[in-house]
Amino acid sequence: MIPSPTNAIVSSAISSSLRSPDIKGSEPGIGVGTGDRLIRVAAERDGMTDADATSPTAPTDEDAVERRLGRRLRDRGETLAVAESLTGGLVGSLLTDVPGSSDYLDRSVVAYSNDAKLDALGVSRESLDAHGAVSAPVAREMARGVRDDAGATWGVSTTGIAGPAGGTEEKPVGLVFVGVAYAAPWGTGDSFARAERRVIDGDRWTVKAESARWALQTVHDAIEDR
Repeated sequence: MIPSPTNAIVSSAISSSLRSPDIKGSEPGIGVGTGDRLIRVAAERDGMTDADATSPTAPTDEDAVERRLGRRLRDRGETLAVAESLTGGLVGSLLTDVPGSSDYLDRSVVAYSNDAKLDALGVSRESLDAHGAVSAPVAREMARGVRDDAGATWGVSTTGIAGPAGGTEEKPVGLVFVGVAYAAPWGTGDSFARAERRVIDGDRWTVKAESARWALQTVHDAIEDR
């Protein structure tokens, strides 16, 4: 699927915002909120309204997954640590869009390369060699590693192929693994690390955005199952 001009502009602007706290566009445009910053996006050519452009801003819907997850973590006195590969910080961004998220979010680590996964998250070289970075074993180890490094109750991870290139018959573009790790009280034997697999259809931005929200929903569902 070829990204539309608007998607490309928005994706580029958001990527730029992560590199610089003050992004000012040279073209007239509309504002798209990301965290506490305002990005000027030259999207008037696509006829977008202010309402269209501002829809991805900090969530106001109480049913948004980032808010529901935050409430559950706060109510239970539990904490969360995040390890991201293909989502590149989007999971952490969604969580920190919610005021008061410091009550339960410990950290969000972006470990994009194999070396970063090994060094920052303790993913084993053997798993990376045998299964590749986009695999259930690596997703599990990422979630377990960030959970234990942070001393958090929960760890969640994302790894996948956002495209448009890099896919194979065995691992197509849009293949995503989300890992979830839980630290149960000592002596209960209830701790676990597991991974789930999905193939998400869409362009690069769609794959990343849906993966980020799926990761949060996966943690929420795991908490509900406890």
